[in-house]
Amino acid sequence: MDVTTLTRNEPEQELIQKLLDAGQEHLFADWDAPGIQDEAKAAFLATLTRIDSSYPGGLTGYITNARTLLAEARKGGNPFDGFVPHQPNTVSLTTFDANYDHYEALGKNHFGQTAIVLVAGGLGERLGYPGIKLDIPVEVTETTAYLAHYAANLKAMEARMQTPRPVPFIIMVSEDTDSKTRAALETNNYFGLKKEQIHILKQELVPAIADNDGHLALKEKYKLVLKPHGHGDVHLLLHTSGLAARLEQQGIEHLVFIQDTNGQVFNAVPAAVGASVEKGFNFNSIAVNRIPGEAVGGLAKLVKGDTELTLNVEYNQLDPLLRATVSPEGDVPNEQGFSMFPGNINVLVIQVASYVKILERTRGIIAEFVNPKYADETKTTFKSPTRLETMMQDLPKLFGPNEKVGVSVFDRAWSFSANKNNIVDAAAKAATGGTPESAATAEADFYLAGRTKVTAAGMTVTDAATESILDIPIVPGPRVILRPSFALTLDEVRAKISGGSIAGNATLVLGGKEISLENVDISDGSALVIHACDGAKVTVKDLKVDNAGFELTPLTAEEMESADTPEYLKLRGYLIENRGAQIVKFTEPGEYTL
Repeated sequence: MDVTTLTRNEPEQELIQKLLDAGQEHLFADWDAPGIQDEAKAAFLATLTRIDSSYPGGLTGYITNARTLLAEARKGGNPFDGFVPHQPNTVSLTTFDANYDHYEALGKNHFGQTAIVLVAGGLGERLGYPGIKLDIPVEVTETTAYLAHYAANLKAMEARMQTPRPVPFIIMVSEDTDSKTRAALETNNYFGLKKEQIHILKQELVPAIADNDGHLALKEKYKLVLKPHGHGDVHLLLHTSGLAARLEQQGIEHLVFIQDTNGQVFNAVPAAVGASVEKGFNFNSIAVNRIPGEAVGGLAKLVKGDTELTLNVEYNQLDPLLRATVSPEGDVPNEQGFSMFPGNINVLVIQVASYVKILERTRGIIAEFVNPKYADETKTTFKSPTRLETMMQDLPKLFGPNEKVGVSVFDRAWSFSANKNNIVDAAAKAATGGTPESAATAEADFYLAGRTKVTAAGMTVTDAATESILDIPIVPGPRVILRPSFALTLDEVRAKISGGSIAGNATLVLGGKEISLENVDISDGSALVIHACDGAKVTVKDLKVDNAGFELTPLTAEEMESADTPEYLKLRGYLIENRGAQIVKFTEPGEYTL
């Protein structure tokens, strides 16, 4: 084929020739004559060029990798063949004791050398939400979006540094979320952050593969089938952008990778960073206790000869692996009822120095895999085109013997509550005894984490009775929100709250760094909300709060269907209305007493 008949652009001609040499003749087989569909041709070549430049090794490298991985997949080999699972190197942080305080204080002192990486490439379609998931409120008492909540935590980290500096905030977006994420930041004046501390990295799609021979799939003439490459691309982008190396040069020692809808994650960040610092972990997974057989991947140290890999093993692979090696009964519970293999929540603390070296060595490509769905047992054709994928937690596959991998285990509601299922799917999970992981349960767990904080400070907490809203069970209160400006560590909560009580469907919201509560009692259904600016010192002592508070009201069937009802409320099936809460705002510096 004479490539000069396809385009006059020399770089495009070179790319076409490389693709032809790689067996991709079908991409250009019925190319129209000049003057026919020229715009479609140009767009097609632009897409090929963009992917070729964004993927290390170019399109031909992608095709070569695909053929290798597809051949392995067709053989049906066991990726864990020969490996024996052991309990990972674990730091237990499930109990709020002196050990927890030690790690939390160490991590707090390390905030100035820490950056946050947010993986936010997905829309809220699975939830039934039309926008980006970052725009969904984590709670609807004051209606705070996840992105606003994360930004507030960064500002709180900065406020606690001995020498304040902006915490670098890296956000990985996709074609679907790029413009909406930027709009959310710009519209809200970057939620108080500095524009220059925010780094947006856009993930590119990759071509789908049509068959075992690695032919790129066409959706139609002049249009590739494109699919996500997986959240492991965050490593690729941090490398190709040069950002990881620049952050190391700026004195950043640890990157904390977080997900887009986990409101409790910053509860665990200080102690997890502290564990990484003290233990010298190059890679530290923040994890939670899991029940054997639970549909959550388990973190295990896999040993094969001199090779040790601490990795996430999917729950449906873990039990058979255990039965075939060290535990004939499979994944069995310990005395507390938990598996010895903690649950993976894809929150990571990575040491930057070793990370940059690995990225340079691998060009940022992190352990790709392929998962084709075959049409029949011959494994000769696919049900639909497949693609190469990466997962960010697979980075340790590239580690050598000198890299140290650990796992920091936290209480689940304290550190993790996913918001990923729509109401129908969440109700179905609840009906079978599973975790609903909906907007309603994520919000309920957010309040539960707040209750955990005030309980640790000595406040007496009486939970409300469980309610079922659209067949999803939640404990609706007390609703406790301690903003990061008020307290970012348990030690700070204990220093600012002593005694008192809160019960039932009561509400407590505190925002501001110089608020203190002593013997404050908030009765069932009542609410106390205090916001104080910097320089406003507010003392609340021996206060009895008894008012109409906030009321959680289920939406009616008509409201659930109405176009006037905000989508973020429909995700929950309820709203929270102010019926007479005590709300106090201090906007001027000074000393105040309630």
